[in-house]
Amino acid sequence: MSVTRRIRLPTAEEDAAIDAGIAADTDTAELTDREFAELKPLRGRPRGSRKVAMTVRFDREVIDAFRATGRGWQTRMNQVLREWLAAQRPSS
Repeated sequence: MSVTRRIRLPTAEEDAAIDAGIAADTDTAELTDREFAELKPLRGRPRGSRKVAMTVRFDREVIDAFRATGRGWQTRMNQVLREWLAAQRPSS
């Protein structure tokens, strides 16, 4: 079953009431367009990322164990492999 979400924008009266509430609250200030743009999270990979997309096969139990750790499991898996790689390098 698919759910369609609809966004209802505030009416002019509701918008005026919101603006009045912002103006009346000394702990709140309406952000400028520049400030708002700076708050937006970055999306996607940072430019210049050195990661490479590829297909690799792991045992089911390995994947299940990492997935069970929650969001970011692939990053943690990458970190474990990096630590292993560092341990293989001879110390100078």
